[in-house]
Amino acid sequence: MNNSLVISQPHELTLSAGSLDAYINAAHQLPILSAEEEQNLAIRLRDHQDLEAARTLITHHLRFVIRVARGYNGYGLALADLIQEGNIGLMKAVKRFDPTLNVRLVSFAVHWIRAEMHEYILRNWRIVKVATTKAQRKLFFNLRSKKKRLGWLNHQEVESVAMELGVKPSEVLEMESRLSGQDIGFDTPNGSDDEDSISSPAAYLAHDSEDPATSFEKNDWSEHQTEQLLTAMDELDDRSRGIIQARWLTDKKQTLQDLAKQYGVSAERVRQLENNAMKKLQSFIQA
Repeated sequence: MNNSLVISQPHELTLSAGSLDAYINAAHQLPILSAEEEQNLAIRLRDHQDLEAARTLITHHLRFVIRVARGYNGYGLALADLIQEGNIGLMKAVKRFDPTLNVRLVSFAVHWIRAEMHEYILRNWRIVKVATTKAQRKLFFNLRSKKKRLGWLNHQEVESVAMELGVKPSEVLEMESRLSGQDIGFDTPNGSDDEDSISSPAAYLAHDSEDPATSFEKNDWSEHQTEQLLTAMDELDDRSRGIIQARWLTDKKQTLQDLAKQYGVSAERVRQLENNAMKKLQSFIQA
């Protein structure tokens, strides 16, 4: 399929402010496509870039986007906005759908729909981002459903959630704390009383970079580590030193295959030399 193909939402089902109920009713009036109809439309889109086929696939799956969006009502964001983001995911899925895989579009599209909604929620739920790593995102969208009661999780519940989601217990506690917190302004708002001024973060949070002692300590430690690494590198033979430099100490890292050609050995042998050299460096630095 041509990557430049642009699929837009049909005009008769454009979601605008104040028309959410009408939009939902219109989406549910459209019948669900049969597997044969869906495949024929997808083939027309793939082979002929038929935009009318794309619009038909999109409009007849809008009810599914609405159902997914309703599952995220607990985050305090407008349902219309969630649906709009989900529609973007649906359009991306339709553009990438392969009718030869013998999979229904709804099963393929759910990943794209949820991904767009997740990104929107993470961008807009809080001023301060609460989930930046993969583990944090998993916790963000699952922790609420795992809690069986109001209040903080006890130790057993923390361990259970961590095991079920494949994360560390400390990450569960951190995310629970983030979800329970509130955004507050860094500076005191104009007209606030003295008590508010004292409790404002700007009144008591210090910047580490302003502390000369901390800055000196960091620089000194960095220089010490660099000296240790250079001394340890001198203990390696020329070939091992060259492999470490090419794999770890340059901006454009060389592949195992490139180094295998350079030294006239197999890529597996280069990998072994690299591992042995790294172990020697670690033992020397830790000694």
